[in-house]
Amino acid sequence: MSTPRRIPSFLRGLAVAVLMLGVARAATTPNDAFLGRWALTIQGGAAGWLEVKKEKSWIEGSILWRGGSVLPVASVTVADGTLTVTRVRDVERKDAAGKVLLKQTFTETLTAQLEGDTLKGVQSVPRLNGTGFDKVEWTGKKIPALPARPNLAAVKFGEPIPLFDGKSLAGWTLKEPDMKSAWSVENGVLANRPPAHVAGQPNVRTANLRTEREFEDFNLKLEVSVPAGSNSGVYLRGIYEVQVFDSFGKALDSHNMGAIYSRITPSVAAEKPAGEWQTLDITLVDRHATVVLNGQTIIDNQPLAGCTGGAMWSDQFRPGPIYLQGDHGAVSYRNLTLRPVVK
Repeated sequence: MSTPRRIPSFLRGLAVAVLMLGVARAATTPNDAFLGRWALTIQGGAAGWLEVKKEKSWIEGSILWRGGSVLPVASVTVADGTLTVTRVRDVERKDAAGKVLLKQTFTETLTAQLEGDTLKGVQSVPRLNGTGFDKVEWTGKKIPALPARPNLAAVKFGEPIPLFDGKSLAGWTLKEPDMKSAWSVENGVLANRPPAHVAGQPNVRTANLRTEREFEDFNLKLEVSVPAGSNSGVYLRGIYEVQVFDSFGKALDSHNMGAIYSRITPSVAAEKPAGEWQTLDITLVDRHATVVLNGQTIIDNQPLAGCTGGAMWSDQFRPGPIYLQGDHGAVSYRNLTLRPVVK
């Protein structure tokens, strides 16, 4: 029986070092893989967006969940191949008269693992009555890095496509076919006239309107009139909202007229008073947006990091319609003309 050869100590040390290096790499590589921007698809088909990034010695994040604004999250942790994101919100307990009896803080959690190139996760939201949690499944696809700003002077546009004939809703359809429509044509104007809100009763939601055709990159020109206090929006490719809002006289904000909703703040306030006709000249090329409001450039070829609230989907490379928001208030549009980019 032969005697096993003794492995020199320096080789044993080298083997241990290589093994430890492999373990370290296995532990860090999955964690780093969570960094970046993610296009989310939420159970039921709603769109979302998540960014996870390193800042010095910590990890932080921002999220868009279905509608509303892009918001920072309370915390982000990455450990043992699992991403955990927490969001915190305050809830007021009121009596029948509306008096606040109690304020509570609820924490919802999103956890996810990577399966191939797809984030697969679950949102866990505590029920307000304290009986447990509601679970929502979601997936995420990493968004490729943004390209350099396009040279708009070199971009070629095709022949103008009138989107509204001034006489009918031809070429348009309801985004939500099962919802009540408040859209009609009035004296050559595409008008949305939802029912007035009745105090003490919930708002009656009415449908959004979208083009039947879908587009890639383009220039879109239109005129819009928004009544006092009202709100609408023009969605580019069905996913980026250019805000339409009575914000005359307000401080600059990413929720004002002409903004890319909650993402890009206008550089100058160029809106007119409520009820006046205003012009929007919008260019979308290579995930960059330019917005000219009433002849003034308020967003100059700025990058679009992801979709906005109310997006039809989160895929920034998919062709999509122009859709007009009709579930927030009265608004009128006219002279909508689109020129597609010719490649």
